[in-house]
Amino acid sequence: MAGELSALEEAFRKFAIHGDTRATGKEMHGKNWSKLCKDCHVIDGKNVTITDVDIVFSKIKGKSSRTITFEQFKEALQELSKKRFKDKSDEDAVQEIYKLIEGKAPIISGVTKAISSPTVSRLTDTSKFTGSHKERFDPSGKGKGKAGREDLVDTSGYVSGYKHAGTYDHKVQ
Repeated sequence: MAGELSALEEAFRKFAIHGDTRATGKEMHGKNWSKLCKDCHVIDGKNVTITDVDIVFSKIKGKSSRTITFEQFKEALQELSKKRFKDKSDEDAVQEIYKLIEGKAPIISGVTKAISSPTVSRLTDTSKFTGSHKERFDPSGKGKGKAGREDLVDTSGYVSGYKHAGTYDHKVQ
C-alpha cells in the first residue's frame, strides 16, 4: 500500500509543479487538478465531466484557499471514484482511480513546432539579403549584433577605405 501511495504522491507532485516556476509540489491549484483529471483519464465524459471535477475541487479546498494539499487530493479522488466507478465498492473504486493516476506525468500538448518550408528558408537565408540588411550579418550568416544596427565611428585615424591602414609604424622605423 505504501508503494502505491508514493507513486500517487509522485504523480501529485509532478502535476502540482507543472506550469508554475514558484510551485513547491506540496499544494495543487485548480488548473493543475483539472489537467491531472484530463491527462489520467479520470474524466470519461459520461460519469465524470470537467464540471464534476471543478465542483469536487471547490468542495474539498478551504474557504479562502486556492490550493489543495495531498491529503485533500486523496479526499477529492475518493469523491470522484464514487462517480467514476459506480458498480464497484468504495474501496475498489478508490484503488481503480489510484491506478489511473499512479506514475503519470503531465502531457505537454499544443507546443509550436518550427516549420521548414522553402518560403521560410528563403526569407531567413542571410546570404540573399541586400542593402542595409546585408550589413547586419557576417559572411557566415551570424548576426553582428549592435555593430550591424548602428554606424560605429572608426577612430583609427585613417580615412575609410584606405588599403594600408595600420602600416605607419612599420614605415617610420
